[in-house]
Amino acid sequence: MLPLKGDIGRILSLALLAALPLQVFSQSADLDNGAIVFQSYCTRCHLPLEMQTRLSNDWAGKPDAELLQRITATMPGENAGSLTPQQYADVTAFVLNMADSSDEAAPAGREVEWISMNGAVDAARYSPLDQINADNVATLKQQWQLDLGNFGPTTEGQNVTTPLMAGGRLFATVGVTRDIIATDPASGQLLWLWRAQEGERFDKAPRKGSGKGLAYWREGGEERILTVTPGYYLVALNARTGLPVEAFGAGGWVDLQEGLRLGPGREDLDIGLSFPPLVVEDVIIVGASHALSTRPLAAENVKGDIRGFDARTGKLLWTFHTIPEKNEFGSETWLGDSASYTGNAGVWAPMAADPELDMVYLPVETPTGDYYGADRPGDNLFGNSLVALNYRTGEMQWYFQLTHHDIWDWDLPAAPILADLPDGRKVVVQLTKQAMAYVFDRVTGEPVWDIIETPVPQSDVPGEQSSATQPIPSKPAPFDRQGFGVADLIDYTPALNAKARELIKPFRLSELFTPPSLAADPDGTQGTLHLPHATGGANWQGGAYDPDSGLLYVPSRTALTLMGLVPGGDASSVRYIQGLRGGLDVDGLPLFAPPYGRITAIDLASGDHRWWIPNADTPASIANHPALAGVELPRTGNQNQVGILLTKTLLLAGEGPGGKPLLRAHDKTTGAIVAEIALPGSQTGTPMTFEHQGKQYVALTVSAGGRSQLVVLALPATDQ
Repeated sequence: MLPLKGDIGRILSLALLAALPLQVFSQSADLDNGAIVFQSYCTRCHLPLEMQTRLSNDWAGKPDAELLQRITATMPGENAGSLTPQQYADVTAFVLNMADSSDEAAPAGREVEWISMNGAVDAARYSPLDQINADNVATLKQQWQLDLGNFGPTTEGQNVTTPLMAGGRLFATVGVTRDIIATDPASGQLLWLWRAQEGERFDKAPRKGSGKGLAYWREGGEERILTVTPGYYLVALNARTGLPVEAFGAGGWVDLQEGLRLGPGREDLDIGLSFPPLVVEDVIIVGASHALSTRPLAAENVKGDIRGFDARTGKLLWTFHTIPEKNEFGSETWLGDSASYTGNAGVWAPMAADPELDMVYLPVETPTGDYYGADRPGDNLFGNSLVALNYRTGEMQWYFQLTHHDIWDWDLPAAPILADLPDGRKVVVQLTKQAMAYVFDRVTGEPVWDIIETPVPQSDVPGEQSSATQPIPSKPAPFDRQGFGVADLIDYTPALNAKARELIKPFRLSELFTPPSLAADPDGTQGTLHLPHATGGANWQGGAYDPDSGLLYVPSRTALTLMGLVPGGDASSVRYIQGLRGGLDVDGLPLFAPPYGRITAIDLASGDHRWWIPNADTPASIANHPALAGVELPRTGNQNQVGILLTKTLLLAGEGPGGKPLLRAHDKTTGAIVAEIALPGSQTGTPMTFEHQGKQYVALTVSAGGRSQLVVLALPATDQ
């Protein structure tokens, strides 16, 4: 047994005499056993730092006997009074001893949280922390890591979560069933695990997997973790215990399938969400996503309405119709009766909000049918639109449609980024798959730079009525390539270039907004080669904004697609759907010349590009290709989707899924590589950073060999 420290031992002995039966108070309290009891029963709700703070704030000057009586009467929270008197004595002694020891230790330090998928509701992916900087970032080491392969009924090969850190805990989604864990940020100790166990709802879900993250809400001393399950429930958990909040919805659950506008004639319910909801003060805003719509089952589908819920009770506050009802604003952009049966048009990407303006900004996706829109003639508001709502009422404030009548699968894929420019202007930036950044005044929706309605090529697919013009911003310039022609072909060697020229002969080439064509067209062509791909340009990882410099940083993917439509046949009641075809390579090399991915810095004050760099090293499959023996290759980047993180001094980025297992630190002003930090797998989730007990950490999920890990990095003690 350990002796009790100083006066605490004497006071606790008196407390025991006053509160415990004879056979217990005659024994000395055991600090070692108290530590075991605390670890076993208390850490699920109370971390050591929190206990030190609470004792200092709430129990200073009070008799220790009162604390013992309180702990005995109320703990553990789920089964108060269930421990033995000796266990209560031991754990009380341990807590008091811990508080006494805190005076002798180094100051606990500040807490700087990361409370939303993109850091905060502005989606800037920026942290002012600078403990990790250019001088010491090369010394970053793994503080701890957690193997995620054992969560869920089957192993999830690629976890794409962004963790949260709030209230002294690190939270993440794990496993194919989207379980939730809470860990100690410093040690990785698992504090609690929650499992949805949705049964048939999970089996039928279109969006399974761990998802992209969580949401967090606090009011006073109450903290909640919020998730949307694969089966499309909104669930609120006690952030300290992991238990559902009984006062929220029905025992912590809100059924998001209730109140939906269903697809006529569809017995299935094609809706879910793999992204977290957005919490704006006391409102939870929930989006919607569906199965891929490249080969839709039918033109009819459930609509992706956006809803706001009360963060305290789970009560529905409002619903915004992304596909208008008759006589609602925007309904005139749906010709015929197409708005009544068309579905999709949800918000599957993350959102952003400005609480001072009472606005939430929605990046709305494409209506049903990614590549064929004959069943929904017209511009199709609010598909492919940035929509600003009053987050309290759901009332629309302004909108801008970035693609009219989308037939390219150019959903708005990333969170709108709210930027306060150095000159005081408040703007919102929407990044797109077609590699454009649209910049608006976020109060009024007025474009910062002219957006020009530009005539574009027209579709010759039977029944299709493509839009005559599309809105193209005059600034900033595209941050990746647009269109595909002979000049874009691989040119490492004349032989490879000749093979590429031969390979593309059956296909149409393209400029931006060239429509898809038939895979067996009467003119003899077999579809249209198009760049960027529907998963190219920017995607859900989004960009990051530096409020000090006014620079926007955008990772992008350069990828080619063949848009060749085939009859729906037995696969779909839609007349034409996307065909299936591979082989767009030359002897295993990309058909087009590098770079294959970029990171671009854009000055939002001027709209000019400051610099761009390849997003990664040259992949080994290219560098070691026998056809390139003796060829001096540039640094090509890769076609992976990269997530980035900005701090006060650094830009951090990995190489994306399948890339090298490392995290790079870049100079923000030039893009130069400052350091490379080894990881146990390639980056699959977007990185985040936080400060806990005065120490800065960087956390992200990585994947390798069909398993994922949550990795937390920090500086060695000597470098802090």
